[in-house]
Amino acid sequence: MFRHIIDKLSPDFIRARLASVDALPQLAVLALITGLITGVVILLFRITIEYSLDLFLDGHNENFEGLATSLLFFLPFIGATLLGLALTFIPAQHTRVGIVHVLERLGSHQGHLPLKSALVQFAGGALALISGQSGGREGPAIHLGAAASSLLGQAFKLPNNSIRTLVACGAAAAIAGSFNTPVAGVIFSMEVIMMEYSIASFIPVIIASVTTTLITRFTYGADPAFIVPQVSMQSLAEIPYVVVAGIIIGTTASGFIVLMRNFAKLNNLPFWQRGMIAGLITGCAAVFSPAILGIGYDTVNAAMLGQLSLSVLVTIVVLKIIASSAFVGLGLPAGVIGPTLVTGAALGGILGIVIAGFIPQYATAPGLYVMLGMCAMMAAVLQAPLAALMTVLELTANPNIILPAMLIIVTATMTTSEVFKQKSIMLTALQTLGLQYPPNPVSLHLQKAAVASVMRRDFVLMEQDITVSAAQLALNSNPGLIVVLVDSAPHCILIARDLVIYLDELNASAPADTGHEDKGAATSEARETRLDLMEIPGNRRDIAFIGIQATLLEAVQQLKTTGVEALCITRTSAPMINPVVGILTPHEIDMYSHTPIA
Repeated sequence: MFRHIIDKLSPDFIRARLASVDALPQLAVLALITGLITGVVILLFRITIEYSLDLFLDGHNENFEGLATSLLFFLPFIGATLLGLALTFIPAQHTRVGIVHVLERLGSHQGHLPLKSALVQFAGGALALISGQSGGREGPAIHLGAAASSLLGQAFKLPNNSIRTLVACGAAAAIAGSFNTPVAGVIFSMEVIMMEYSIASFIPVIIASVTTTLITRFTYGADPAFIVPQVSMQSLAEIPYVVVAGIIIGTTASGFIVLMRNFAKLNNLPFWQRGMIAGLITGCAAVFSPAILGIGYDTVNAAMLGQLSLSVLVTIVVLKIIASSAFVGLGLPAGVIGPTLVTGAALGGILGIVIAGFIPQYATAPGLYVMLGMCAMMAAVLQAPLAALMTVLELTANPNIILPAMLIIVTATMTTSEVFKQKSIMLTALQTLGLQYPPNPVSLHLQKAAVASVMRRDFVLMEQDITVSAAQLALNSNPGLIVVLVDSAPHCILIARDLVIYLDELNASAPADTGHEDKGAATSEARETRLDLMEIPGNRRDIAFIGIQATLLEAVQQLKTTGVEALCITRTSAPMINPVVGILTPHEIDMYSHTPIA
């Protein structure tokens, strides 16, 4: 019994289980580890930013308004310029950062995120937010959480399908740790990162999100991020106005996406030039509205409490959109979720003041429309309505917003996607890279399982030149396939049944009218007869190679690219040593997917 338990705890057994789509126990344990690691990484990131800001903002890490006018310009300008100069001397493949980078690696690299890009994200994101750039910490946090979980999977050489799930766990944990919103982290990861809902990934993502939230709450407490009075709609007569507000916010979100896409057209410029442009725009905007600097959560709180005038809110909306779209659009390392929340809050504050001025009998506390603006803007920009709803609900701990929030989210999202034909800001960025994300349903299904879950193990290795006796000995294990070795290297696949038939025919044609001694000698001679497995009649299949970590989608792509009829699955056991551990043909893939791959 103990031997059985030990076998189930072995790395090879765990990897084999993770190759299938139903490895929940193993994924649950990995999700717990991912949540712990991500929690520590996010804490380090937040503490680095907050402690650094406290040093020159009089102990209040968002009090940019207290800076002198000259510093309001020079702090973001110098910070962005230095950041651009640093990125100029870093290899281009390591300067891709943020949520778009995570989606790119999921779409074309099976979720394998490099360590160097994560280090650039940590240092670059921290410098950007410390210098007051108009961005959020959520995008960098998602990259860091996804990278930490991906590197964990790579270190243990896990199958690529399970690494994809771990990336989703890391992203969910990062959102949960940044906002103190465990449910929103789960929904965001499934809706924006994975773009699917399935039990196999849903449960591990929940575990990771809860684990990181516990770490964050142990450090920062369980209070919501924003100070919100418990307000609600005064009358159902406000419903038409909520719809109009949704249209206005959806229109604004479309402008945000278009503006960011236009700034992204400048990404052919060197990083030092992009940094100067972004810093110049942010610095000039900060002189007119210091509230646009940094993460901006203090601005959201002030708007919810009705402490900002109409002119101030209008200025924040316009300048925050310009500064944020410039910094993020130019490829610099800051997030876009934070700016959408701040912009949405300011725009909601404007709408609340307007309805109070024109229809005072239906006037609601300003905090309600601020909350509605936040969730509507986030939903429209990210095209993630459920994630936006859950984020604002958990951030504010106010269930009274659910009904009007659902209405304004639907209106804003449809205005952006259907009226202005804008895709989410993430997919828009991915299109500029020439990537399709998410993949089509068949490809998505093939990504959920690794080759080890369906590969054939009933094979033997045989040299091309082999004796009859050696061939018969190898066939005693009843293999289905034979890997033919030429000069000790796999060359092709031979159907074992074809060799069995050939040997039977060879035995049947042996002389039968000789004496006992002559017959024994003849039999012995026949057994030492040498065969050429490349010459005997039989069904042979050309082969290519693929690693055991690969998903079935990678296998399909390899089959189509090479034009072969079978894949030898290899595992690296030592440098330059890649033993064949399985065989995969289109038949096994078709049986899994129920869809011909040809």
